[in-house]
Amino acid sequence: MENTLEQIVKDISKKKKNVSDLLEGLIREAFHENASDIHMEHQEDKTMLLRYRIDGILHDIFSIEKEVAEDLVFMIKVKAKLRTDVHFSPQDGKIGFAIVKGGEETTIKIDARVSIVPITHGQKVVVRLLAQQSRALTLEELGFSKKDIEKLQKGYRRPYGLILSTGPTGSGKTTTLYSMLSILNSREVNITTVEDPVEFSIDGVNHIQINPKADLTFVNGLRAILRQDPNIIMVGEIRDNDTAVITSNAALTGHLVLSTLHANDAISTIPRLLNLGIEPFLLATIVNVIMSQRLCRRLCQHCKKEYTLGKDLVQSEMLNARPDISKYLKKTDKIYKSVGCDKCRKRGYKGRIGIYEILEITPNVREALSHNMTTDEVFEIAKKEGFKLMIEDGIEKIKQGNIDISELMKVISIKE
Repeated sequence: MENTLEQIVKDISKKKKNVSDLLEGLIREAFHENASDIHMEHQEDKTMLLRYRIDGILHDIFSIEKEVAEDLVFMIKVKAKLRTDVHFSPQDGKIGFAIVKGGEETTIKIDARVSIVPITHGQKVVVRLLAQQSRALTLEELGFSKKDIEKLQKGYRRPYGLILSTGPTGSGKTTTLYSMLSILNSREVNITTVEDPVEFSIDGVNHIQINPKADLTFVNGLRAILRQDPNIIMVGEIRDNDTAVITSNAALTGHLVLSTLHANDAISTIPRLLNLGIEPFLLATIVNVIMSQRLCRRLCQHCKKEYTLGKDLVQSEMLNARPDISKYLKKTDKIYKSVGCDKCRKRGYKGRIGIYEILEITPNVREALSHNMTTDEVFEIAKKEGFKLMIEDGIEKIKQGNIDISELMKVISIKE
């Protein structure tokens, strides 16, 4: 990868290629590496560092000289229809690319979302790659257990109500909702989404891209959707009171609504919704299921190494700092750790898998919500009915050889 791109840079300096070849080369290589973003950062010495985010981790590619960097940023601004004379204000745009899938005749269309912000030593450019023809993964491929899938099925098979996917930015919330939309998608129903951005297109689903300049916001988009007799609606994110109210009203009036929300876990989503202005009785009525999730790097299945926990001093010492995790493991447990091979480019990880917790709104939980019980009381009721914490799902995936201890420690914060 590095040699190919570095050769393009050398050819640019010799006038054999131009900077658009470098931009297309970066996009092409990033796509084949399954990178989600390309980061371009001006350094103090005026060079620009190029990095790919792969499986949630940034990897340095190489640096380019000042002249090439300036030409590259200029080219990106031109292609994204941004102002080339603006250097001290943020700008956003997008560029379309067509990438030939390796060794195949298939051409993949890529939407590259561009964000440029001024920094101390110049400008920082982030290009987010969204493949228009990306395949929606199945719930099994995303890492949901059989029991969790059964809970989700109960939620999305109801003709109305609200399904929420929660977690921090980049935790795969929208991907999970797309998976459900693919299951629900049929010619008998009208499915419409309102998103920012539209991450990829599903045949048979009507996707609406938010456009504040045209006054097309989540709220206005939702109001327009409701006038078109939808069966299923996906709202990219519940961000404020107005969006929360109109989303809850849609779920109350005979529509199945899927949406995302920023919350730390499934239980803490309840006070988050209350703070957004949804009354307890309404919350109890409309919500079908709440899921919370994180993404972990998946161990490379070709080189992962099995070991006995009690015999590995490094892993044991690591666990001493996390009693919340160690209490679920025994010294005799046989689990896995990363190694690194040619298949995973010596990283020890390849791809990602989710860890989840699913709060099913059963009659008992619904009653607790309607009586405005505390989150601790709701948790105790849910726990008696089989509610499993995200950390417990992570422990299962450790024992299955999907992730290692360090990944779980990274994505699960210590609870006081």
